[in-house]
Amino acid sequence: MTEHHPETTAATTSFRRNSPARVAVVQFNPQVGLENRKANSAAVQQRLEAAVAEGANLIVLPELATTGYTFFSREEAFAHAEPVPTGPTVRAWEHFARAHGVYIVGCLPELDGWKLYDTAVLVGPEGFIGKYRKTHLWNEEKLFFTPGDLGYPVFETRLGRIGLLVCWDIWFPETARLVAQQGADIICIPTGWVWTPPPLYDASGTCMAAYLTMTAAHVNNVFIATADRIGVERTSGFMGNSLIAGTNGWPIGRIAGPDEDTILYADIDVVQSRTAPIWNQLNDLHRDRRVDLYDQMLGYRGGSPLPR
Repeated sequence: MTEHHPETTAATTSFRRNSPARVAVVQFNPQVGLENRKANSAAVQQRLEAAVAEGANLIVLPELATTGYTFFSREEAFAHAEPVPTGPTVRAWEHFARAHGVYIVGCLPELDGWKLYDTAVLVGPEGFIGKYRKTHLWNEEKLFFTPGDLGYPVFETRLGRIGLLVCWDIWFPETARLVAQQGADIICIPTGWVWTPPPLYDASGTCMAAYLTMTAAHVNNVFIATADRIGVERTSGFMGNSLIAGTNGWPIGRIAGPDEDTILYADIDVVQSRTAPIWNQLNDLHRDRRVDLYDQMLGYRGGSPLPR
């Protein structure tokens, strides 16, 4: 079920690692329906244990990994939702993170009064750290979820600064740019990339979402870890292609296949993004931004820029 991929980029081996981490992205096939909740949670637990056994200390799960994705009604969506962080799913992730000294990025339907959010959460050895509510809703998600209202938070941890996005967000270049501008060292993205208009993949078996992930990492000099799901659930088919992109944009190791039930790993220095190399004597991506022509934070007022 799991695969071990310890490959690193040349840049990560050329100097001492100031914040070494083994990042794991989990790819599997959860299914919607209250009757599947127990099996989904057990599958997540099994994969968390497998990742820890391989030395992972930052683990990213797919979007809505314990509930499934394709709700048929608002009633069903509400039935799957929990408050964050007081619901049982986040509490279970907190317990696991504390017990094993790891960080987990998960995603679940969040219940807040009469609103539902597609919410990514970050937990660690210290417990619940923070959450991000998906700001760009895909297709029928708009029938169930409220667009996120927390902006684009970046969380300080012992490993470094961790930013969160969810799935469709990666199609909007502003999202990764704003998270990176606030100093994120790594962006963790639970995803449920559904089948898009054909062709689904190029000749190498890579989907457009994977290329968008690599592009976002490349143009922001930041690590990005995406955990997708696979299989077919009711009316939705899923792309796979989970990956961990380096600060240069290229995948570290490989991109997961479209139908693989697997875990991919990458050994990185989390804070390498703070010393990402200048491209040449005259060009640096962040320094070259024309902030005399456009606002450094693109008009965003939910956070402050940090030097890169």
